[in-house]
Amino acid sequence: MSPDFLPGNRLTLLNSGRDYFPALLAAIAGAQREIYLESYIFAADPIGHEVASALCAAARRGVVVNLLVDGFGARNFADDFRPQLAAAGVRALFYRPEIRRFRLQRHRLRRLHRKLAVIDGTVAFVGGINIVDDDNAPAEMRPRYDYAVRVEGPLLAPIHHAVRRMWEIVTWVNFRRRFRLAPLLQPCCTTAGAQTAAFLIRDNIRHRNDILNAYIDAIEAAREEILIANAYFLPGLRFGRALYAAARRGVRISILLQGKTDHPLLRYATQTLYASALAAGIRIFEYEKSFLHAKVAVIDRHWATVGSSNIDPFSLLLAKEANLVARDHDFADELRVSLLEAIGDGSRELHARDIAGQPWHSRFLRWLSYGLVRLLVGIAGYGDRHWRGGEPLKPQSPER
Repeated sequence: MSPDFLPGNRLTLLNSGRDYFPALLAAIAGAQREIYLESYIFAADPIGHEVASALCAAARRGVVVNLLVDGFGARNFADDFRPQLAAAGVRALFYRPEIRRFRLQRHRLRRLHRKLAVIDGTVAFVGGINIVDDDNAPAEMRPRYDYAVRVEGPLLAPIHHAVRRMWEIVTWVNFRRRFRLAPLLQPCCTTAGAQTAAFLIRDNIRHRNDILNAYIDAIEAAREEILIANAYFLPGLRFGRALYAAARRGVRISILLQGKTDHPLLRYATQTLYASALAAGIRIFEYEKSFLHAKVAVIDRHWATVGSSNIDPFSLLLAKEANLVARDHDFADELRVSLLEAIGDGSRELHARDIAGQPWHSRFLRWLSYGLVRLLVGIAGYGDRHWRGGEPLKPQSPER
């Protein structure tokens, strides 16, 4: 399905929690009718408590507050926040609550990974930032580095529809009649600016490949530059083919990845791909200043995306995700400048000699991590779809 690009929007790029949370809290404080908020993580830290208090205050003044968190990412939410929120009248639900925490089941990998907020149908937030303090991390990984976008204009319509539809599904699954929807609030979709953008989701029904296809279409159309920053990067066959084809036709490709990670398995699996990517002329950078959590890209200084979707099988095949895609030079250039600053200030570039100099046991560990990720995706029933036909970004053999 082709993205539905809508003109007339005002897009404000928000860099990490330092920009995002003041904007989100101001919107919540000004809410008069309804709030939808979705988050994979809702942490019991200073930011989590501040957002919870703002939601409680809104509910007490009569705003309908619908809060949806993931049952795995926010698995301690019931103990940390639910009594406080329920007492204030906030309607909070879990997506796929964790019942058997230590039991491996296929559906456990299918998570609500979206980070969305819509307030009064007049302003929305789309991005990769959870409700968690940027400094809620080990000392060497602070502060968290991520992006979100504040949205006004016609794009409010599909964003509002997406959060309302998700709330409707989860209330039905949980038999929460008292949480059923209030009469539809029509979002404010009048022209707010001059920027053209589309809102994309990934689900397991009608929109399985919308985000992936948008990336691939943009990469295939690239003529000058592709700049990607992604927390967890393990592309499949179609994405890899498109990226390699772009490199062969002379497109400059730079990929910014984690240098410090909270998921070593995924990082080690990604590193098996470095040798073949470098051989193709793709530049690889690892961000070492702090914890990179961003999921963004800029192509030819005109196309840009900000959202929750990583470029890995868990995001592209399993989780519910949401990305904004902009066709706007000013927005794309602002994001590009920010990413280039991060590359210049906080990252190191990997070279072929760095890969060749790794000891055999280090290569074996990375190869093993890659195999384990494939196994996990295979357990979920999606392994063949992601890697069918072999990998264009081939993992490095441990024997090399």
